[in-house]
Amino acid sequence: MSDDPNTSSEPSAQELVDDEDLATWLVAGAEKAQATRRNFLTTMAGAAGAAAIASTGCDTRLWEKYTQKHYKELNAADKQKLIARVEAEAADRYGVEIKVGDPRPLPGVGYAYALNLSYCIGCRRCEYACARENNTSRDPEIHYIRVLAIEKGTMSVEESESDYEGAVPSPDKYYMPVQCHQCDHPPCVRACPVEATWKEKDGIVVVDYDWCIGCRYCEAACPYWARRFNFGAPTIRPSEINPVQGLLSNRLRPMGVIEKCTFCLHRTRVGRYPACLEVCPTGSRKFGNLLDPNSEVRQIIQSKRIFVFKEELGTIPRFYYYFD
Repeated sequence: MSDDPNTSSEPSAQELVDDEDLATWLVAGAEKAQATRRNFLTTMAGAAGAAAIASTGCDTRLWEKYTQKHYKELNAADKQKLIARVEAEAADRYGVEIKVGDPRPLPGVGYAYALNLSYCIGCRRCEYACARENNTSRDPEIHYIRVLAIEKGTMSVEESESDYEGAVPSPDKYYMPVQCHQCDHPPCVRACPVEATWKEKDGIVVVDYDWCIGCRYCEAACPYWARRFNFGAPTIRPSEINPVQGLLSNRLRPMGVIEKCTFCLHRTRVGRYPACLEVCPTGSRKFGNLLDPNSEVRQIIQSKRIFVFKEELGTIPRFYYYFD
């Protein structure tokens, strides 16, 4: 498999796993980060700590950021304070007004994606629509979707290309977009040492950007190359920012955290389709409620020739490929 053009300077997941020295370094880094968080909170806890911060003239938002609870521990008032901080930071840094929401999983809904490999033409419109929708960094460039060009007559993703150029579709290729598979048994979740990533009731795997320590264990554990790490401060023009954002999805991220596809939960949980589906010119992408026997995605899974990528790993993805 050719390297991801968005992360070509990074070691591959397999290299991360195989490199014992790097693994040792990551363990030490994670432990140090956790110890630093604990020591900071212990030292600065209480009214005296808050007064000390105030006396330095430090922005109170910085204090709130360092003392931020895990997302799952936030009550309604805590979430409103976090949303206010995120919106204020966007105004200060980019000069734009954004609206951050926190849509929750809908009862009786379990999302799934189906993608028709017979129709995909490799145009990458899904990839760039995803970047626009999810406020990913333009420099360094980060994309959640990777479109693989594979030789017809094979299933060899190891020999595929993700940095192909020229007119598409090529008569000798078929195309396979890969993104987060929202696994029912996600190895990324098991790998996280601080529980900054987890699976929600509707099947979407999310990340708490305020709790992530940037150890990249999850990135190494993901067999679908679906997680991205901000090595540099994300850069995006104010005019390109999508102002409709979600706490656990497309809010503006800082440097040093992991991010990923969330099935556009800020859209899908309010009854809209993911951005990548809406822009697809061939209708290759299908999305819906797997728990609804009458949904299109459920009908496809029951009636089409389904291909589950890396099925042998037992991750139980909610992303299915099929052929006509």
